[in-house]
Amino acid sequence: MRLVQHKKEAFWFYRFLSIFYDDYVNPFFWTERMRNESLELAELDTPNLKVVDVGSGTGFTTQGIVKQIATTNVSCVDQSPHQMARAKKKADLKGCHFQLGDAEDLNFPTDHFDRYVSAGSIEYWPEPQRGIAEAYRVLKPGGVALMIGPLQPDNWLGRVIANLWMLFPSEREYHKWFKDAGFTDIKKKYVAPDWVKNEKYGIAISGSKPSPGASPINQNGKLEKPGDRLSILRGIKFFFRLIIGSLAGFLFIPMAVMGNLRKFFADRFFAKEELTQEDTDPFTPQQIFVLLVLVTMAILGLSYLILS
Repeated sequence: MRLVQHKKEAFWFYRFLSIFYDDYVNPFFWTERMRNESLELAELDTPNLKVVDVGSGTGFTTQGIVKQIATTNVSCVDQSPHQMARAKKKADLKGCHFQLGDAEDLNFPTDHFDRYVSAGSIEYWPEPQRGIAEAYRVLKPGGVALMIGPLQPDNWLGRVIANLWMLFPSEREYHKWFKDAGFTDIKKKYVAPDWVKNEKYGIAISGSKPSPGASPINQNGKLEKPGDRLSILRGIKFFFRLIIGSLAGFLFIPMAVMGNLRKFFADRFFAKEELTQEDTDPFTPQQIFVLLVLVTMAILGLSYLILS
C-alpha cells in the first residue's frame, strides 16, 4: 500500500492539513465545477432522498449535495474530527447528521440510504473493495452509489510522487470494484481542474444496487482500525509513512501552481476563442494570494542572482 493509504496515517495527515485545506489546497484540485459535474451521476433528483456522504471531510462535496437534497436527509461520515469540525461550522450544512466513522465499516443498517456519495476518500482506504462493498450494503435496492477519486497520472514524475503518497487507482480497478461488489448500470465521466491538459485526472463512477441485502463479494480478513494500538515497529513505520507520504502529497501543490500559471498566460495571450465562465474554474482569492507570493519570491530570487 501507499505511504498514507493507512487509516492512522490519513488521520494525522488531515490533523494538520485541515487547517488550510479549504482555502489553500482544495481550490487547486477539486473545484465547484468538477463537483457539480460529478454529482450529476448521483441522480439527486428528489429533495427527500436519504443520502450519505462518506469521507465528507470539510463538507465541500456535501455543500453540492444540499443544493438538491434537504439537509435533514443528509448524513456525513468521516474519520477525521478535525475536518468534520470545519464542516459543522458551515451555515448551509446546518441540519446534516454528522458521524465519526469508517468507510470500510459503516455504522448504518443494510438497505438504508437512497444515495451514497464519496469524493476524495477512496485513495486513503487500505481495502477499497471492502469500502465499495459497504456502499452496496447500506443502499436500498435501486439506490445509486457515486465514487469520485483520482486516476493514475500519465506522466512519470506525477506517477512516482502519487504512488509514494496515496492510492491513485486505474479506471479498470474502479470498474472492477463496482462490478465485483454487485453494482449494475455502471456509468462514468472524467473530471479535472482546467489547468490539467491532455490527461485523465479524476473519475466519477456510479452504479445501481439491483437487489436487497449485503454485497455478494465476501470480505474476509482483519479490518484496519484508525484506533489500533501501535507496536514499536508499527510506530516507526507510521512515522516514516506520515512524513515521507505528506511531503509527497505537498509536492502536488507547486505542480498545481505551475499549471495555473501556464493556464493564466495561455488564456490571456494564446486562446483562440473567448472562454465562458462555465468553461473555466475562476481563481479564488487564496489562489491569487499563493500565486502572487510565488511570483514575488521568484522575482526576488532572480534579482538577487543578477545583482550578486
